[in-house]
Amino acid sequence: METLSAVRLAAITALANAGVPSPGVDADLLLCHVLGITRSELKLRELRGDSFGGDERAQFTELVAARRTRIPLQHLTGLAYFRYLELKVGPGVFTPRPETETVVQLGLDFIAEHGLDEPNCIDLCAGSGAIAAALASEVPGSRVWAVELSDQAIGYTRSNCEPHGVTVLHQDATSVPVEFEGTMDLVISNPPYIPPNAIPREAEVRDHDPQMALYGLGEDGLQIPRAISAQAMELLRPGGYFVMEHAEVQEASAAQMLRDAGFERVTGHQDLTGRARATSGYAPHREPVPPTTHHA
Repeated sequence: METLSAVRLAAITALANAGVPSPGVDADLLLCHVLGITRSELKLRELRGDSFGGDERAQFTELVAARRTRIPLQHLTGLAYFRYLELKVGPGVFTPRPETETVVQLGLDFIAEHGLDEPNCIDLCAGSGAIAAALASEVPGSRVWAVELSDQAIGYTRSNCEPHGVTVLHQDATSVPVEFEGTMDLVISNPPYIPPNAIPREAEVRDHDPQMALYGLGEDGLQIPRAISAQAMELLRPGGYFVMEHAEVQEASAAQMLRDAGFERVTGHQDLTGRARATSGYAPHREPVPPTTHHA
């Protein structure tokens, strides 16, 4: 019977030869998934020279073969990790990315800077619910909503959000109920934004993430983001904060889009790799409209 270490090294080689971007991490996570252990326990078993065989070995071989075809790791394990959360994911829902963690941080910084104890927050185009669940879990006392249209994704949205007290709305994020208008302190969105001619290079994204979650429509991919920006302006109270994720090439157009929607102090933000990742703005402090006087 082979040692666990030998099986692991063979899997890393097989994944690397298939062009998988992080073969070592993927092999470890698939082993942990099959064995039901942590990565530290995996290292311990390797150091002890433990053997690896039987049904678990067969299951692991099958998963490595699937990963070599570029089926996303998260679809094979059913899990994705986002900030401090373990989220349920699978076919039909967009897999949350590490770069979106920095978008959530912008919202958390706004809440902290303004000393908001019980902020109203909403995640538009919520997908897996990663943003909403992170806000709810990291801001005690917050009231958080998640809005998702996709019939395929909504089950994941509910599974990931409802344990954290998030209210999930299964509907179009550009037509949120009128009673929400002017009530939100924070709106965050990672909407579909990829232009129609910019097919993602990564096979995991191109072939397995739902197209509904990727393509933003219109020639520039910003048709849906424009509608989301307009909706965010309606939802926010005066002085409320809006953060939207977008593609690096959309940095200038996203800033103009937010200004066109009426946002003030529009600012671009980079992710941890230094790429333009998000744009934010504040809802203006609107002047009260004087009552109309009628002259006899």
